[in-house]
Amino acid sequence: MPKTKLKNYLHLHFLVFIWGFTAILGALIHLSAIPLVWYRMLFAVLFVFLYFVLKKKSLIVDKKGLIKFLISGIIIALHWIFFFSAIKVSNVSVALVSMSTGAFFTSLIEPLFFKRRLNPLEFLFGIIIIFGLYIIFNVETKYTLGIIYGLTASFLSALFTVLNGLYIKQYRAGVLSFYQLFFGVLFITFYILVTTGFTFKEFSLTASDLVYLLILSSICTAYAFIVSVKIMEHLTPYTVMLTINLEPVYGIILAMIIFGEEEKMSPQFYIGAVIILITVLINGLIKNRKPVLPY
Repeated sequence: MPKTKLKNYLHLHFLVFIWGFTAILGALIHLSAIPLVWYRMLFAVLFVFLYFVLKKKSLIVDKKGLIKFLISGIIIALHWIFFFSAIKVSNVSVALVSMSTGAFFTSLIEPLFFKRRLNPLEFLFGIIIIFGLYIIFNVETKYTLGIIYGLTASFLSALFTVLNGLYIKQYRAGVLSFYQLFFGVLFITFYILVTTGFTFKEFSLTASDLVYLLILSSICTAYAFIVSVKIMEHLTPYTVMLTINLEPVYGIILAMIIFGEEEKMSPQFYIGAVIILITVLINGLIKNRKPVLPY
């Protein structure tokens, strides 16, 4: 593996650890999913804007770019809403294992955007992942809604990653991040205004909530968002999504350390989770040994 690619691959693993910690913060913050994501994106877009001001960089883009960012911004906002909803109605472990299906969704979506054939091996691994999920569904029926939310978040994450694989060829990572976060928070603001409106009960913050949100929006969002998009200049969307699937490993370990009994699941859950994670690992090893087809 070339030195530059290896450096970005290791950096990506560090980001995945940060994203695993994101799930922990989501469980610690007392807000429901929509207010939580609204605050996260609002603070994050302010951090990114501050970065551009300090660096004296331009945020000017063409109109076509704005439309692309609007669509992808809505997608990432919905992804985070479903992801945190999964945590709120179940737990960190369920949400993160459900997110492990991202590589399968990417294997289906990526060929459509990059005009390549569907890889039969990727599809086969996807079927094995579905089998692992089937085992979990059968024993963790009380977490069914959480699994559904997690799978929806996983699909949206895969779609977002593939789209950014296209956009990074035309736009700088920071510009991408700023506008996607901006349009994401704009979309959630509009949704809140036409539904429940901003209420003190839903949006009030405790001191600990504020601290966790600042960590979530700065390190886990603004920093990770910009760097992850930048990394896509050197790695394929499938490699990025595949590595992101290691997030459950980091996240579940952290959750068990922090939350203890709350995160303990049935033996069948861990059997299904191991099937999914081993499949992801084997697929990653095969992908690293075989040359990547040009897009």
